[in-house]
Amino acid sequence: MTSLVRVLIASPLEPELVARIAAVDARLEVIYRADQLGQPRYAADHYPPMSRSAEQAAEWAKLLAQAEVLFDVDRPSAGPDLVQRAPCLRWIQSSSSGIGEWVRRLGLVESPVVVTNAAGIHARPLAEYVVFVMLYFAKSWARMLAEQRAHHWERCAIDTIDGKTLGIVGLGRVGQAVAQLAKGLGVRVIGLRRRTDGVDPGIDAVFGPDRLADLLAQSDYVALSLPHTSETVGLIGAAELATMRQGSVLINIARGSIVDESALIEALRSGHLGGAALDVVGREPLAADSPLWDMPNVLITPHSMSTAAVENELLTRLFCDNLRRYLDGQPLLNVFDKRRGY
Repeated sequence: MTSLVRVLIASPLEPELVARIAAVDARLEVIYRADQLGQPRYAADHYPPMSRSAEQAAEWAKLLAQAEVLFDVDRPSAGPDLVQRAPCLRWIQSSSSGIGEWVRRLGLVESPVVVTNAAGIHARPLAEYVVFVMLYFAKSWARMLAEQRAHHWERCAIDTIDGKTLGIVGLGRVGQAVAQLAKGLGVRVIGLRRRTDGVDPGIDAVFGPDRLADLLAQSDYVALSLPHTSETVGLIGAAELATMRQGSVLINIARGSIVDESALIEALRSGHLGGAALDVVGREPLAADSPLWDMPNVLITPHSMSTAAVENELLTRLFCDNLRRYLDGQPLLNVFDKRRGY
């Protein structure tokens, strides 16, 4: 590869991380225009609100048209005509892991553009969240906070997670990170995966997709950690919720579309489920009038449990590694399978 490879960074990054990317190889021309990307609202905010003047939009269109590599895709460019607007584009590094819908929305499924995702970057934060949720419900934390606010002191007994069973639906990198962390706390871990080989041997049992009911029936906690595909939409409905153990807890760190929200609300209201922790919901943000907000056995978080403060550092490390591979004609890490949708 003799000509310069133009890399356009299309989501906010710290200056020192941009410099690190530019230093990967002299064959790179790295373009970063913070003035075109909006002001981040928090660490690792990849899609801050932005507005561009007509002059800025025209300038960005020229930069996009010349880019061979994109680090993320800015919101204004995220349309089905991306490939037409970026005729030189060969590879996109996404800042997200579950990008099936995103790839389809950008019209990339049938295009030759290679897409790599951030698989693995979010595994540890999400694993910590799942363990936190298990402890939150086991220690009756909602009740403890309410008692504190009421200045009420009354001794009680609490549960433990030692010896409980955690069922993980989806044993990819996130699911296996959840399993590893939970095992260290004495939790029995079972999982469901399309292929039952190639997983951490420390997991107590691995089921195929046809045994979802078995996993649900055995689990005190069920963590959903699988991609959004046509096969997973509505995977957890009324029948599956009824199969779960009385008093068990559902934890969704995948996508809201996987769970029938109405059926979940009914299972929580009836007392069949002991609780639910939802970092994702069917329509985000969660509607202000959703009953989920005020249910005492529900923990709502704003699709943020995967976003660690050090995310940009980890993403830059992955991107730099992939840039070296790209320049040297080596296979890229985390290539998204457009056919499978993950």
